Amino acid sequence: MASHTRLDHRNPLVFDTHELGRRPGALQRLTRTVDAPRDLGLLGVVGVPEGAPVELGLRLESVLDGVLVTGTARARAEGECVRCLEPLELDVEAEFQELFAYPDADDRGRVITEPGDDAEADEDRYFLEDGLFDLEPLLRDAVVLALPMQPVCQEDCPGLCSECGARLADDPDHHHDAVDIRWAALQGLAGTTSDGEKDEMSGAGSGADEKQEK
Repeated sequence: MASHTRLDHRNPLVFDTHELGRRPGALQRLTRTVDAPRDLGLLGVVGVPEGAPVELGLRLESVLDGVLVTGTARARAEGECVRCLEPLELDVEAEFQELFAYPDADDRGRVITEPGDDAEADEDRYFLEDGLFDLEPLLRDAVVLALPMQPVCQEDCPGLCSECGARLADDPDHHHDAVDIRWAALQGLAGTTSDGEKDEMSGAGSGADEKQEK
């Protein structure tokens, strides 16, 4: 990805490669704990809270056409169980590898006049800027891929009761007595018949009383 803004070396996610140099084969290992940037994860589902610590372990290797960055990020993510809607936390470990190209070399290490000569190719590449590279876009993509799309508090979470919304993990014996709709109609008919019989009996009783009175 081509950079369109100047990088700030004071940004903790911006790294300096000047010490590494441009001699192919040179290596540098770095560890750094940074504050998580905003919206690091799947928005509204699960992610690393802004400002939470993210532990970075990086391996920088100088190659012919740039700096190959290989690393791991570890952090604690927060979210909501998709089954029971309870808050959850989980450890996330994201691995990544990307080449940050020198702005004056193409894929074969040949010097070119302008890094934007091939605009379409530049969109899919990362470039060094004055020996600096910004890890945030790479980190963001790696964390999103490492997070579960549908996080659950536990693998066998039973979720919520579809009738009343009760959390089933809190009451494994929770249930509702189900009434077969085929019998419900007959029960209603039986109730109507019983009421009719009662009315007839009441009517008959009243007639008998009237005869006795006469």
